[in-house]
Amino acid sequence: MAEAEFKDKTIKCVDCGTEFVFTARDQVFYAEKGFTNEPKRCKACRDARKTEKRNNTSK
Repeated sequence: MAEAEFKDKTIKCVDCGTEFVFTARDQVFYAEKGFTNEPKRCKACRDARKTEKRNNTSK
């Protein structure tokens, strides 16, 4: 899939309310992986959730 098929989108993070850009390149990656949902969280909040999950499972 070509990036030209996609356009950058601005999305509001459900956790912190910050707006972030879902780039055309990221959309291509999501499509190639078969992901059907757009991200709901900004990178900082996604990273924080991953860290929190990792810490909770290692107890």
